[in-house]
Amino acid sequence: MRAPKRRRPLLRSIVAPPEGVSLDEIAEKVAYVGSGEHKSYPSFAGHPRLRADASKCDPKFTDPEEITGWLRKTIANGNIGAPWEGGFPRYAWHRQDDVIYEARLVNRELGQYKGYPLERSEWPERLNEAGEDGDR
Repeated sequence: MRAPKRRRPLLRSIVAPPEGVSLDEIAEKVAYVGSGEHKSYPSFAGHPRLRADASKCDPKFTDPEEITGWLRKTIANGNIGAPWEGGFPRYAWHRQDDVIYEARLVNRELGQYKGYPLERSEWPERLNEAGEDGDR
């Protein structure tokens, strides 16, 4: 059963990490694994299973190592959102050209994430106003 549509938009806020947490150490542990739910083509994330209510990934993103690099950089830069699960932030945001991608934690034990583009109205405020990659 699919979750009902949100009645109000998800508040996306960049937050500080818990006290004593090193974002550089967290960033070294994470990996992008993708999700077939956002693919309409076969990919490293498996068979396509594009959901009708899911944003579609750009087919030019074919290198999971490159995307993992973006994920690691954005976490190290502090572009993260709560809550924390298993020592990892549930959300991270990366700006690539004129698109902001949201990474969402899908495996809290291994620090694995999937990602998808956001509509401009969904962008976290700091990244909406920031430079190319939202660096502080």
